[in-house]
Amino acid sequence: MSEVTIRPFHIDVPQADVDDLRERLGRTRWAAQLPGEPWTRGVPTDYLRKLAQRWATTYDWRAAEAALNAHPQFVADVDGQPVHFLHVTSPEPDATPLVLLHGWPGSVVEFSRVIGPLSDPRAHGLDPAQAFHLVVPSLPGFGWSTPLAGAGWDSNRMAQAISRLMAALGYERYGAQGGDFGAFVAPDLGRVDPDHVIGVHVNAATFGFIPWGEVSEEELATLTDVERARIDRLNHYQAEQTGYFQVQSTRPQTIAAALADSPAGQLAWVVEKFQEWTSADAALPEDAVPVDELLTNVSLYWFTNTAGTSANIYYEAMHAGSWPSPSGVPTGVAVFGQDVAIRRYAEQAHTIVHWSDFDEGGHFAAMETPDLLVQDVRAFFGGLTA
Repeated sequence: MSEVTIRPFHIDVPQADVDDLRERLGRTRWAAQLPGEPWTRGVPTDYLRKLAQRWATTYDWRAAEAALNAHPQFVADVDGQPVHFLHVTSPEPDATPLVLLHGWPGSVVEFSRVIGPLSDPRAHGLDPAQAFHLVVPSLPGFGWSTPLAGAGWDSNRMAQAISRLMAALGYERYGAQGGDFGAFVAPDLGRVDPDHVIGVHVNAATFGFIPWGEVSEEELATLTDVERARIDRLNHYQAEQTGYFQVQSTRPQTIAAALADSPAGQLAWVVEKFQEWTSADAALPEDAVPVDELLTNVSLYWFTNTAGTSANIYYEAMHAGSWPSPSGVPTGVAVFGQDVAIRRYAEQAHTIVHWSDFDEGGHFAAMETPDLLVQDVRAFFGGLTA
C-alpha cells in the first residue's frame, strides 16, 4: 500500500456552474401531476416547482460555501482514491478523536449543527471534559471524494480507507459515529481496526440492527409495542419506499444519466427521502430540517455531479456477497422516532453497551434533532472513558 498523502482543500464552485444551475432550473420541463393523494406517487409537481424556484432565486450557494469553508478541509489520497474531509480540532487538549460518517442522500452538510457542540462544548454551555477532534469525510463516491478508484467500494473497503486516513492523521485511538450508510461503515471500522477504535455509535441503523427476513407470528408475540411499531415501519418501507433502492442497487449508471442532466430531477430524488424519512410530525421536509440546509445538501450532489457515484454504494453493498462478522467493539445505538433498529437483533452482530430510544426525530438526526444526537454521542463515549 502506498503512503497516504494529504493536501489542503477549499470549495470554490465556478460561477459558471452556479449560473448554469439557475438557468437549467428556469427551463425545467415539469411533469404532469398524477391523480391521488399528495406524495403517494412521489414528489408533487407543485411542491417541487416552488422548492426549485427557491433554489434558483433566493437560495445563496455562496453563503453555504463560505460556511463549509469555515472548517479546515483536506483531500487525502488513499491508494488512488481521493477522500475529502473536514478536520475540526478541539481547543480541549484531551479531546477524543471521532469520525462522523454520513449516508445517502446525505453529505458532510448533515453535521453542520453538531460540529460546534462536539468539538468545542465549552463554547456551547456543555461540559468540556467530553470534547472531540472531528474528522468528517465525504464517503468515496460522494462530494469531492471522487472519482471512484475502480469498483468494489463497499462499506468494508471504505472503512479500511478511513482507518488509514486516521492513522495518517496521527490518531492512535478514536471513535466512530455514523447514520444511514454511515451506520454500515462505522461498525466496519470497528471490525477492520479493532485495536484503534474505542467505540462505535450509530443512528438510522438498518442492516445488522433489524431482523433478517420475515418475522414469524410467534416471534412478533414476544416483541414490545415499540418493537412491533418498528417492524410495521420496516414492512411499510419495504412495500412502498424501496423504488430508489432497487434502481440504485442494480442500475446506478442509468439513473445517473437523468440526474446528472436535470437539477429538478436531482432535487426530487433527494427530497422524496427527506419527506419519507424525517419526523412523522413534519408535514413537509422543511418542517423537519432547515430548507436551505436541504438545498445545500442537494447542491453538493449537483455541483460535484455525483448522483451515480453516490448511488453506487447500493450496488456495491448488494453485490459484495458477504455478511458482517460479529464485532467486539463497544457499540451504542440511538433510535429516533422514524428509525427501525431493535436491540435483540442488533445484539446478534454487535456488542451493545448503550441504547437510547427517542420518541421524536427521524432519519437525519444531525439535522433534525442535533441537540439529542450530541447528547447521546457524549453519553456513549463518556461512558466508555468514565
